[in-house]
Amino acid sequence: MTSLDLAGRTALVTGASRGIGKAIAVELLSRGANVAITARKAEQLEAAAHELAEQAGQAGVVALPGNTGDPESRHGVVAATLDRFGSLDILINNTGINPVYGPLVEADLGGVSKIFDVNVVAALGFVQETYKAWMGEHGGSIVNIASVAGLRSTGVISAYGASKAALIRLTEELAWQLGPAIRVNAVAPGVVKTRFAEALYSAGEEQSAQIYPMKRLGSPEDVAQLVGFLVSDAAAWITGETVRVDGGLLATGGL
Repeated sequence: MTSLDLAGRTALVTGASRGIGKAIAVELLSRGANVAITARKAEQLEAAAHELAEQAGQAGVVALPGNTGDPESRHGVVAATLDRFGSLDILINNTGINPVYGPLVEADLGGVSKIFDVNVVAALGFVQETYKAWMGEHGGSIVNIASVAGLRSTGVISAYGASKAALIRLTEELAWQLGPAIRVNAVAPGVVKTRFAEALYSAGEEQSAQIYPMKRLGSPEDVAQLVGFLVSDAAAWITGETVRVDGGLLATGGL
């Protein structure tokens, strides 16, 4: 086994029925990990699991429908993952929502509260469940999917950005508290071509890409490959980091 292989390990990926989460599941399966995927819409999740199973090789994949924002659902998903595979070595907190756009002074506070509950509190909830069920005794690796909006003000997706900034701080606190047995990192993507981010480039993909030094928007695979590295033994001395995968966007000084 090379330092990049994940054979014999089990990963849980949230928000994995499509987009970045699904691409991460593909990447981890390709490295030999068993993968449990969870998302709210059961039909889409089952379809994703069926597609993943066709390319899983010797690894296993299971779909576990659940609401990330619900504590009982989180507990059930973690328990079912352990029941199916016998371990839970990798946690990818990918689920994120953004129902609020525009100035914060005009934002619906109920919507803001929901963003923080799903993007931050639920992520911590999954960490707690995973820690109690497996990682506290056996160790592991956690990656939180943040955003460049958590590193730089946008003025447009500001509530979402504030939640991702909180997730980045949460990552640092957990890395300090859970080391050395558990590593905790985050990745901060720029605009990635997914249905979730479509509103950010729907006016014209080519025009949107011009502000990036790499002159293209990101793909889910760009993020997935970085996540695959961070949870592998090749990243054994990396924890508490937020790694940008943004085509050089923040290097320009803008967003």
